[in-house]
Amino acid sequence: MAAQVKICGVTTPDALDAAIAARADYVGLNFYPPSPRHLPVRDAGALAARTEGRIISVGVFVDPDDSLLTQAVAAARLGAIQLHGEESPARAAQVRAQFGLPVWKVLPVSSASDIARAESYTGAADFILFDAKTPKGSAIPGGMGLRFDWQLLAAYHGNLPWGLAGGLTADNVAEAIRATGAPLVDTSSGVESAPGVKDVDRIAAFCKAARI
Repeated sequence: MAAQVKICGVTTPDALDAAIAARADYVGLNFYPPSPRHLPVRDAGALAARTEGRIISVGVFVDPDDSLLTQAVAAARLGAIQLHGEESPARAAQVRAQFGLPVWKVLPVSSASDIARAESYTGAADFILFDAKTPKGSAIPGGMGLRFDWQLLAAYHGNLPWGLAGGLTADNVAEAIRATGAPLVDTSSGVESAPGVKDVDRIAAFCKAARI
């Protein structure tokens, strides 16, 4: 079965339409202001109008308060909430219960112990996304084109569905899927011509490569 694809950090109609045309399964809308892929809530409605019935929008947040979540869920018509900060299992469970949407928890990985943390989110989150750990002091927690040792994923035997992120491009995504068996792959900087600038040809190439 082919891996699902998420194109993260989409901010423009052209990038969204390219993801849809390439048959991506999800788009990520980033609501974290320090990110070069930040989408202001006030601009989310225009993209949401283009997603209806065509693709699922996942809101990306870093330690959000309930006010931001409430605004973004309504404006962007989100199908899932992705938590990319230090959110505990208790916070993930609270968000899940309050908003009635699937919660994706991102776990930054650099060692086997990071993979093991996934177990603590059983019953609190619906999906785990393993991403490369960014350098200490980084302004953003992902989207830097870094990758981790995929062999570490052999240590994951949890019950939660999961996906792979971190440094994925059209050139290496097929290899990543073969090496890990990832049921979902997520890319952001890997389909950009500059930080925050999505390239429609790279989006198409990534989606094609993920399904070879």
